[in-house]
Amino acid sequence: MWPSVESKMAMTVNVRAALAYAARGEAPLSIVYATDARIEPGVKVVGVFPDNSHDPIIYPVAATVNAKPETMQYLAFLRSATAKSIFEGYGFAVLAKPTS
Repeated sequence: MWPSVESKMAMTVNVRAALAYAARGEAPLSIVYATDARIEPGVKVVGVFPDNSHDPIIYPVAATVNAKPETMQYLAFLRSATAKSIFEGYGFAVLAKPTS
């Protein structure tokens, strides 16, 4: 399918630029993250790629050995029910906590 649409695609430096083109009407369609499209009132989601068409998009987080002491408090907040609710409100799926 790519050869039939490639010439119609506006290649951008990042997904936010693609989103901006669509929001301003400078591109009829853009491929963006669902979470980005969700917060942009100037676009309408007209389709989504099936889950099995790509690897999951995962945003890992970890503390480095040189992290400041308050980093652990921040990581604890990210694991909290409050943070989960915030993430889900923006359309992110929150993975189960690792067991190790």
